[in-house]
Amino acid sequence: MEATKFLDAKGLACPMPIVRTKKAMEDLSSGDVLEIHTTDKGSKSDLTAWAKSGGHEILKEEQEADVFKFWIKKA
Repeated sequence: MEATKFLDAKGLACPMPIVRTKKAMEDLSSGDVLEIHTTDKGSKSDLTAWAKSGGHEILKEEQEADVFKFWIKKA
């Protein structure tokens, strides 16, 4: 999947993946896609809730070993 920007949040504990995601999204335009990689197991529920509350769309999510990957389209 093509992403406009990539965020490496591996090794960060909650709430830092959300904090970094929010900051990265500020630099994007509506319709742009942010790809996020994190190792925090809570990220799945946290990012899903955060995206929903901001009107953003999670286009795809997958897990490779201990890395969770998300593609979020900015509202």
